[in-house]
Amino acid sequence: MENVVELKNVTKKLKGFTVRNIDLQVKKGFVTGFIGANGAGKSTTIKMMMNLLRPDEGEVKLFGLDYKKHEKEIKERIGFVYDGNVFFEGLNLKDIKRIVAPAYKKWDDAQFYQYIEQFELPLNKAIKTFSKGMQMKASLAIALSHQAELIIMDEPTAGLDPIFRRELLDLLQEIMIDGNRTIFFSTHITTDLDRIADYIAFIQSGELLFTQSIHDVAENYALVKGGMELLDRDTEKAFVDIHRAPTGFEALTDNVSAVKEMFGDSVVIERASLEDIMYYLKGGIHSV
Repeated sequence: MENVVELKNVTKKLKGFTVRNIDLQVKKGFVTGFIGANGAGKSTTIKMMMNLLRPDEGEVKLFGLDYKKHEKEIKERIGFVYDGNVFFEGLNLKDIKRIVAPAYKKWDDAQFYQYIEQFELPLNKAIKTFSKGMQMKASLAIALSHQAELIIMDEPTAGLDPIFRRELLDLLQEIMIDGNRTIFFSTHITTDLDRIADYIAFIQSGELLFTQSIHDVAENYALVKGGMELLDRDTEKAFVDIHRAPTGFEALTDNVSAVKEMFGDSVVIERASLEDIMYYLKGGIHSV
């Protein structure tokens, strides 16, 4: 399976924070959700993908190419959708098209106007009058109009109302149908990814904890609930982290089959959401 993005042993030291030894592959034709708490290193990693930051160590390749020799070619093939306005506020969409279109060999005017109509965006109003959702739609329309093969989205749904978030997710599913595009979707709102992601990459405190298919995440991780009398030094090894209460325990496991073998029918096993996994893995790492 072809990788559109490859980060190998990538480290970047910033003031008071380090992204370290990141090994990340983004597979062609799929949606990869990049999750982690605010400040975990998501935006720093994306900036290195975009060549806005250079890694101190390691290698960043997109489409099998590196930025040192192929920056223009790589950026022709990327679309970036940010969580706010990235254009000069006084410009309208006609102005922006006139400036942006000549920079891309594959720019398609007809497609641009088609998306503007589909997204119900005004051509002649200044970007500063757009809502946050409209600004994001404008960024997406531009990315799609130059035939971007990789669309990188940094917290695109943050601050959007639930209805617009649902519309956006439906739209992303729609543009993925032909299999020619790849989406890398960074967010701390994990419920969005439960609907559209094929793969999940989880970063915490600057370290990539795992990259797994959404199917494997669902198979491997689960919440386990049971009585406190079931816990001892040996059984606790089956869990990533445990929360204890007078009424019993709730714990996260990354080995469901081992829990079933160990406890049988004496515990309740439930599906763990991405939010559950983020919450418990944070506790587990800090308690080790």
